[in-house]
Amino acid sequence: MKSKGLLLAVAVCAGVWLVQNGARPVTPPAPSAAEAFATGRHTDAAAPPLPPSPPVRLRIPRIAVDAPVTRLGLAPDNSLEVPPADQGGVAGWYRDGTAPGARGTAIVAGHVDNADGPAVFYKLGTLKKGNRIEVLREDGRTAVFTVDAVEVYENDAFPDRKVYGAARRAELRVITCGGPFDARTGYRGNVVAFAHLVGVRGPARS
Repeated sequence: MKSKGLLLAVAVCAGVWLVQNGARPVTPPAPSAAEAFATGRHTDAAAPPLPPSPPVRLRIPRIAVDAPVTRLGLAPDNSLEVPPADQGGVAGWYRDGTAPGARGTAIVAGHVDNADGPAVFYKLGTLKKGNRIEVLREDGRTAVFTVDAVEVYENDAFPDRKVYGAARRAELRVITCGGPFDARTGYRGNVVAFAHLVGVRGPARS
């Protein structure tokens, strides 16, 4: 997967609602500086990785997200597909990458808004270190992640390796549009929540 392609796909996924609302102050909340990696690590505690199993639902209690997960592939230009624009409440998982809970870096992306208003990850920038992200999987288990940091990057300074790079433990990235907004070109950046696996709920392996 080309990380540049993923960035471009997320960057063009939203902004219609903001354009329709003109100059109204409706831009999504941005993460505070206190939630960045530079302010210190949240925790080193981690759960052992799980065998791969596709995700079916994603929950983020802090921001009232409880969303079905669809599978995303690559478009002809090698950019990541995005959920349909009219499905603002759906999260998308890169199906050819790591499954959430398995060893490596799993990627989930979704809209920040659409023509109807705020979408699934509109409040992603309000997450704080230690908040939980839960991913329900096809195997009946729920992978529980803790948020390590939430950062916003402009497109021209997006840290590909930091966001998409391989990991030895089970990690998760949740990505949506963010940063400054231009009515002509849309969002000029992305908000990224970094998290790692700290627990598992559900049936044990037989």
